[in-house]
Amino acid sequence: MDMKDNNRKTAREIISGYDGPKLRIMEVCGTHTHEIFRLGVRNILPENIELISGPGCPVCVTPVGFIDEAVYLAEKHNCTITTFGDLIRVPGTDKSLAGARSEGARVIPVYTPTDACRYAEDHPDEDVVFLAVGFETTTPSACMAVRMAAEKGIDNFSILTANKTMTNAYRALKGSADAFLYPGHVNAITGANSCAQLVDEGIYGVVAGFTAKEIMTALAVTVIKLQEGKPFFRNCYPRVVTDEGSIPGQRMMEEVMEPCDSEWRGLGVIPGSGLRLREEYAAYDARKKYDLPEIKGRPNPACRCGDVLQGKCTPADCKVFGKGCTPLHPIGACMVSNEGTCAAWYAYRKESIDE
Repeated sequence: MDMKDNNRKTAREIISGYDGPKLRIMEVCGTHTHEIFRLGVRNILPENIELISGPGCPVCVTPVGFIDEAVYLAEKHNCTITTFGDLIRVPGTDKSLAGARSEGARVIPVYTPTDACRYAEDHPDEDVVFLAVGFETTTPSACMAVRMAAEKGIDNFSILTANKTMTNAYRALKGSADAFLYPGHVNAITGANSCAQLVDEGIYGVVAGFTAKEIMTALAVTVIKLQEGKPFFRNCYPRVVTDEGSIPGQRMMEEVMEPCDSEWRGLGVIPGSGLRLREEYAAYDARKKYDLPEIKGRPNPACRCGDVLQGKCTPADCKVFGKGCTPLHPIGACMVSNEGTCAAWYAYRKESIDE
């Protein structure tokens, strides 16, 4: 194909008119997955372009054992668990936090980590634990809550960390797709350079925004660059993502947390892909504060969330999808979260339930 011709084509024409070898593109971000479905982008894809939904939903990649830890703190230590709402219904080995709450545990949804810290300040007789789940997008706010607690001397507040960073996840997923659609909000914090440096390792992709135009542009650029057959990275979200990213956000994370190995649902333990509190803030580490035993969760064997997150199968390939597993009665985290792939397929591809 003459690449100069693409200058005269719309993004839609470039994508729908592609007639080359099969391309596999992984949209890492759960918000991208839902927007791509909502906008009907998959309906214009030719058969030789496959979109794969990756592990970009923080609730989805949080392992079952983390839910079990939270339930343990609520039931054995009588802690008040504060958390983002979608985590409450994620199944643990024996029960979800919603199940624990129905049996008397205190589980309170909050909008931000600092809301949890303020709750602890207003309820000094309760031991309050915030479930810190998320990527670089939300981790600075968890760090801010810990620093707030330290500055105010709020000693009944702590966090249970499951914070993760994306760069090593891309490395773990190398070969799963020909290119990534990188999550714009993560790169707003980490900067475009964090992904640009992966090109030398054979990992290619494009940072994408979230409007219809931004998603279509990012897909079209990806298709063009893959056809050129050369190593590439492009930032297609420059109105938000800079090369350096958010320096204050990065400094906040570096001050309060440090890298550690972390378990990802479906991907196993990825070295250096997690964040934990530094020793200076150990008093706010719930695992240390309550001397948590090692808890290994057991996923429901009927659930294929792990395979979905790796792009090994689609939700429709799971035998319980849309039958035993629905948004009202989820078996796996991917059906619970607002960013979950299974939730997107259920909402926008109901025909796949009956296939």
